[in-house]
Order: sequence, then structure tokens, then C-alpha cells
Amino acid sequence: MVRVLEGGQAGSTTQGIRLVVGGAGNADPADVRVIDAWVTALRQGDVDAAAGYFAIPSVAENGPVLLHIKSIQDARHFNESLPCGARLIHAETAGQFTTATFRLTERPGPGICGPGTGGIAKTSFVIHNGKIAEWRRVGAGGGGQQAPSQST
Repeated sequence: MVRVLEGGQAGSTTQGIRLVVGGAGNADPADVRVIDAWVTALRQGDVDAAAGYFAIPSVAENGPVLLHIKSIQDARHFNESLPCGARLIHAETAGQFTTATFRLTERPGPGICGPGTGGIAKTSFVIHNGKIAEWRRVGAGGGGQQAPSQST
């Protein structure tokens, strides 16, 4: 397990994040770097940079909706649809999936996180060659009002 602590004391620092490693099933540090870079770009409102972390093709599953991302424009639309920014606070890997826990924030751009701000959301990722091949919301959490949908 890799715990990502905001301002903790132990562990190594990667881009201002503390990773605390221990026990079986450690999160892959390379996956954590990709996930953190993606969520940082999104939190800063840089949807183009966030989209660049997605493999083409890839899939994103946000609740009941499964989106097949076939172009960088599809990846951009998906990232625009996420109303909240987030900070990575925890990650662990089991098999091919790295599941990340995020604390939700407001972000520049479309959508309003609103009452979701400060809440927790979890997403499972499959990372291949430094890109997000699968993005799947898991568990309870999330929030905000989605940006208007843009069909692709």
C-alpha cells in the first residue's frame, strides 16, 4: 500500500506529495506519478494537459456511463466533463489496477464542484506506457454539477 499524505512527516516526496510505502500490494510509483500529474493538471484547469495523460484508445467509466476515448478530443471532452478538481491522498495497487483516493476541490473551467468540495472520490486506473488506459470511478463519492455534455 502507498499512502499519499498531504504534508506528512514520513516517506519520500514526489512533486510535493509524501508517499508512505508499507505492506503487500504497494502502489506502483510510476502509476502514482501519472495519476498525480493528471489530477494536478485537471485541478489547475489545464484540460489539454490532463487529456494528454490518456492513452488513445482508452476507456473511462464514470458511474453508469462507459466512454470509449478514441481521440485526444474525446479525452479533452471527458476531462472537461469532470466538475471537480482533486488532490491525490492515497493509492494502492492490486493486479493491474491502481486505485486512487482523492479529496475533491474546485477547479478553473467548466462545472462546479459545489457541495462536493472537500469530499472523497475513488478511481481505479490501468496505466500502460505512462498513459491512462482505463479510468473507472469506484465506490461512493464524487460530487458537483457536471459541465454540459458534449457529444462526440
